[in-house]
Amino acid sequence: MRQHRLRHFALTLTLTLALTLLAATACTSVQEPEETTDLRAGDSAVSDIDTADLVIAPDVEERLARFTPTDVEADLSALSDEDRRVLALLVEASRHLDPVFLRQVDAGNPAMERATRPWLGADASAEQRAAREYFELNYGPWDRLDEMEPFLGVGDLGALEHPESAGYYPEDVTAEEVEAWIEAHPEDEAAMTSTVTLIRRDGDALVAVPYSEAFAEHLEPAAAKLHEAAEATSNESLARFLAARADAFLSDDYYESDMAWMDLDAPVEVTIGPYETYEDGMFGYKAAFESFVTVDLPAESAALARYKDELPWLERNLPIPDEHKNFDRGTESPIRVVDEVYTAGDARAGVQTLAFNLPNDERVREAKGSKKVLLRNVMRAKYDKILTPIAERVLAAEELPELSFDAYFNFVLHHELSHGLGPGRITVNGEETEVRLELKELYSTLEEAKADVMGAYDILALIDKGEMPQELRATLPATYLAGLFRSVRFGLGEAHGRGVAAQFNYLLDKGALAVDDDGRFRVVNDTFPGAIRDLAHDILMLQAAGDYPGTEEFLDRWGRATPELTAAVARLEDVPVDIRPRYPSAPGVDPRPGVTAPGE
Repeated sequence: MRQHRLRHFALTLTLTLALTLLAATACTSVQEPEETTDLRAGDSAVSDIDTADLVIAPDVEERLARFTPTDVEADLSALSDEDRRVLALLVEASRHLDPVFLRQVDAGNPAMERATRPWLGADASAEQRAAREYFELNYGPWDRLDEMEPFLGVGDLGALEHPESAGYYPEDVTAEEVEAWIEAHPEDEAAMTSTVTLIRRDGDALVAVPYSEAFAEHLEPAAAKLHEAAEATSNESLARFLAARADAFLSDDYYESDMAWMDLDAPVEVTIGPYETYEDGMFGYKAAFESFVTVDLPAESAALARYKDELPWLERNLPIPDEHKNFDRGTESPIRVVDEVYTAGDARAGVQTLAFNLPNDERVREAKGSKKVLLRNVMRAKYDKILTPIAERVLAAEELPELSFDAYFNFVLHHELSHGLGPGRITVNGEETEVRLELKELYSTLEEAKADVMGAYDILALIDKGEMPQELRATLPATYLAGLFRSVRFGLGEAHGRGVAAQFNYLLDKGALAVDDDGRFRVVNDTFPGAIRDLAHDILMLQAAGDYPGTEEFLDRWGRATPELTAAVARLEDVPVDIRPRYPSAPGVDPRPGVTAPGE
């Protein structure tokens, strides 16, 4: 799970576009598809469009400027020649996932990608180049920073609405129709709600199409590169994971490769496959393909390894009754600190990920826990270029000396650790289910808010326990508060953004935050720990009950743009919202924006 990000863009000749985006930044273009059948990725049902018919939002250059181009350098000094060869193959495999994710965002995206391709040329205007680059960044024509507002399309942009079905469902289907089909055909429920199927129409029927079939032309070459990398490495754990993940691309069974990923211990740390479900705005069922190609920083990882031993204590310390605590999850939970070398797919779209906690499969979590991966070079870039300038504009002057990268780093770590704590499998109306299935499209927003709040709650608890330095008691609150303003700028249509607004408004209402006469904010240290505890309790109990109506009410009440929040964010207009990464360390990759994918 993570901060993160796309949506979608349903396009025909007579209708126009609609695109679903949610979570990290795209600097490479995506590959043009070959023709497929209607029951696969859906490209053949989408008409091409004339470049001359496209309309661009007049402020597209200003939108693009909110992302500051940043070289994300990785320390490759410890890698052998063998490791570098494996790294290059993993980058090649990753690039095949860009066209997959483009279609998951919306089946109409490939037509838009083709239509905007001339804007990569030297003859394009500045506005056209910006529109193409912003399309690449968002993997489509909907602005995830502005609640999925369209910035590119055919006809009246103001008339385009962002659908929830993304590329996962037929564009004309409703949630009610899918639910009615499942109720009438219970034998189809597992396939329909699977994280690795598309839903398509076959005459009057709804059918589930496995990812391995729908995206075969892209997953097969990606799998081949993974097998090649597995053969090239002498590291047994890496070879085992890569071979198992390559097979999973063709079988849709990711359990064994997820288990192998938990055991991965290699100089090259790679996360590749279908993981997060943010893009599915209809139900939150369907997983998006992504890749993080990274290199391990073993000394930094070893320094944090002790925290995994605290997970059972942290679970017991949750501010909820014991019957709602999850004592069945595994506690292996390795922690890796890495430098990011390259990303693709969902990992590259929109706002960039600082860290992640995977896998999401509850079976793996119960057997082995989950792995926390912290992207050191990305975190440092965001702290220097984004968080510090934000703090200087919105925090009270006396709070600024308390800002700390160490507090920021530890908060991100405990955010990720918190994803592996709390309710997972639950019982609702006498039946076993999962929080994810009960909260549907609201799950990601509440889960991200939970991880933020529990990250702060757990650090304070570990300070009291003597497991973390006392200095963090002074630096954590101010750093946490500055981080809220950083994240809420992602937009209230983005999972993390709305959850952050809920935290801010709740804590302000409870007196844990205060606003000065000049509109700057401070933490009220006497009430902050108790308010954090209460907020963690409220969120965890919504999850424990699988309470969809209660979650909806909670987010409607707290997760909105209040006057205080709006005024503060308005003072940040000259601060970039996020970085736009370039990867000079990635082997065989031109780090500039606008580079084409394999096969183009």
